[in-house]
Amino acid sequence: MDALAAYRWYENQRPGLGRDFREALEQVINSLREKPKSYPVVLRETRRVLLKRFPYMVFYREYDDAIVIVAVMHGKRDPETWRQRL
Repeated sequence: MDALAAYRWYENQRPGLGRDFREALEQVINSLREKPKSYPVVLRETRRVLLKRFPYMVFYREYDDAIVIVAVMHGKRDPETWRQRL
């Protein structure tokens, strides 16, 4: 939901910017699939990766058979927001 809202917001700011946001997010997701342990643990088993060009963070957890994205959120949002999703 957060990612979709961000996409729409960026697309409303400038056509094509939403697409750029989506592509940056896809790059991050592909990167964490390939090397999930490359990013720092920020709380318990939850890791964080920053998007390039956009002030967004992806919080995720790695399991034996899956990577679960906990949140995609703006860097200025209250960190308690994603912690409540754990």
